[in-house]
Amino acid sequence: MKNGIVRFAALYVYNVVVLLLIGLLSAGVSVGVHALWAAVILTLAALFVKPLLTGAFRRAAAKSAADRTKTGEKVVQYVLVYLVELIIWVAVVWLSGVRASGFWSYVLPPLFLLLGWVVYDQVDDRLRAKAGELYDAVRSRVSRGSTPRGSAAEPPATSDARDRADDGLTPEQRRMFDELG
Repeated sequence: MKNGIVRFAALYVYNVVVLLLIGLLSAGVSVGVHALWAAVILTLAALFVKPLLTGAFRRAAAKSAADRTKTGEKVVQYVLVYLVELIIWVAVVWLSGVRASGFWSYVLPPLFLLLGWVVYDQVDDRLRAKAGELYDAVRSRVSRGSTPRGSAAEPPATSDARDRADDGLTPEQRRMFDELG
């Protein structure tokens, strides 16, 4: 739960900055203080709507993947990613006080969102890896300190053992359960 809240807050702050930059870089887009509410919409869309849309579009595109060349498949994948960003941008404009006027104010901001999320993804991965290392270090110190003297503590299950467990969970589901406690 704590990781989910931290992830939401970090993405929210990052989205506020991205929205303000979009307002500065796009002449037809007016963001202002509406960036605060728009970032809530954008963050929720990034966490919940984006994965659903991406999966649905990829499944639909996979049906005709055999008919395309390797280059054609890449182009289709890039177009699908752009369409997801465009849908999210239209939702942000529609549900918040952000105003977009003109063709280019709907075409360019999804590209800025895409670039912003690529940067965030790179930063987020590094921060999560470092936080995971720190969490594991603190947890091992706490568990060593709480073990009574003379008793042999059982070593915690390794990630390999969890991965091999026949529990029917995907690695993402296991990670989510691990984050809950």
